[in-house]
Amino acid sequence: EAIRPVLVDWLGRRHGSLSFHVTQVLSGHGCFGKFLCRIGREPDARCHHCVHCEEDSAQHTLVECVAWDEQRRALKSKIGDDLSLPIVVQKMVSSAESWDAVVSFCENVMSQKEAAERDREITTFVPSRSRRTGRRRRAEIALFRPP
Repeated sequence: EAIRPVLVDWLGRRHGSLSFHVTQVLSGHGCFGKFLCRIGREPDARCHHCVHCEEDSAQHTLVECVAWDEQRRALKSKIGDDLSLPIVVQKMVSSAESWDAVVSFCENVMSQKEAAERDREITTFVPSRSRRTGRRRRAEIALFRPP
């Protein structure tokens, strides 16, 4: 949604490439309580990095979470104080320096959020989710089953 207003510029830019962590922040699909709760990996959407937040989202991580104040200061020094996703995307498209600043923020913060999630998984008993066998795999298994 944040890319749509600058899609032509986004596609025509001559700098920057997307990384896994940048994509997580732009899409909201990553180590965010809101997303993890939605897919059944967390019981609620709260932020594990600050005590006052009931819903950890990409926007919360980018703008509010006190755990990332230092990284946020560095980002703001490069792209300005408005960290709403549409403005961040606009800044990314406008210059390589802004793009690199956003990438640096995303890589730093998201790698720490992922490490914290792994630690929680290790220290908290969560029954493993069994994987369902897909239709193709079941058909393949059936071919090799003795009559």
